[in-house]
Amino acid sequence: MKAMILAAGLGTRLRPLTDDRPKALVELGGRTLLEITLARLRSFGIGEVIVNVHHFADMVVDYLRAHQYFGMRIEISREDTLLDTGGGLKKAAWFFLEDPGSRNEPFVLHNVDVLSNIDLGRMLKSHNEQTALATLAVQDRKTSRYLLFDSELKLCGRRASQDGETELVRPASRFEALAFSGIHLISPRLLTMLSEDGVFSIITSYLRLAAQTESICAFRADEYRWRDLGRPENIAQAEQDLGNKL
Repeated sequence: MKAMILAAGLGTRLRPLTDDRPKALVELGGRTLLEITLARLRSFGIGEVIVNVHHFADMVVDYLRAHQYFGMRIEISREDTLLDTGGGLKKAAWFFLEDPGSRNEPFVLHNVDVLSNIDLGRMLKSHNEQTALATLAVQDRKTSRYLLFDSELKLCGRRASQDGETELVRPASRFEALAFSGIHLISPRLLTMLSEDGVFSIITSYLRLAAQTESICAFRADEYRWRDLGRPENIAQAEQDLGNKL
């Protein structure tokens, strides 16, 4: 099984911690966010990973080389211009399509600045049972941007905020607004469906595909711990989470 770690962002919300390093190399409990994410993926049997880089890109490359790539096959996808989540994935699509024998095997797309104990094994089981094109780990919590899922836990729209305007991309008699965790499971056939070009969010593609009745499904992760590490004030709490074996 393969994975992609999204690590190319500028990390502006993490300043001043990212004034002299990329967010992937910000440390938490003596380990970088990149190492923590790689260890999580490796614990689920993932041995091949591609990491997109932009901000202080050479620092990430040197760090991985110095640590002998943590015993994994790790490829680098350099972005001269930030491509956002969708554009970044599209640029790295070759990594998931290079081996004909694994082109039907789902892969993980994981933000480098989230910390969780979400069970990827259970998420994969749900993905396969629903024959989903993509499965998104979601929770019932407050966020600035919601995704909307119908009674069958299929994506049907989005909402900018708790009281914001609802955008439905396909009919739904009722739906639930849930917060996305930044962890995806994706079937490689989605890569050939990314008609968007340049800089774009993968959420834009998900909504377009959902409108075409493709199965973009939710994995309810309410029982798991999750934390966004995008701000310096979250680091102290995350240190405590790690102490509790998050």
